[in-house]
Amino acid sequence: MYAIIETGGKQIRVEEGQAIYIEKLAADQGETVTFDKVLFVGGENVKVGAPVVEGATVTAKVEKQGKAKKIIVFKYKAKKNYRRKQGHRQPYTKVVIEKINA
Repeated sequence: MYAIIETGGKQIRVEEGQAIYIEKLAADQGETVTFDKVLFVGGENVKVGAPVVEGATVTAKVEKQGKAKKIIVFKYKAKKNYRRKQGHRQPYTKVVIEKINA
């Protein structure tokens, strides 16, 4: 069984036991989080939400909080001596999907 959930403004396909990286959640390591915005549940019985599947939830355990690798944001305007260099590290939360309740 799999499900499509919405979190952090993105839609993610998840299965039980899968580890995924999502936008940062306000939860500590080891906590259990519940996603209630389930858009689709697939498997033997297919359930499609309009926009969400009623009563369906996905529970996951927070494995770790972290930051992604640094990216460099470089802006410039040709012939105008304008240059700005900035680094950015996107925070993320790694969760392991425990159960899909549909």
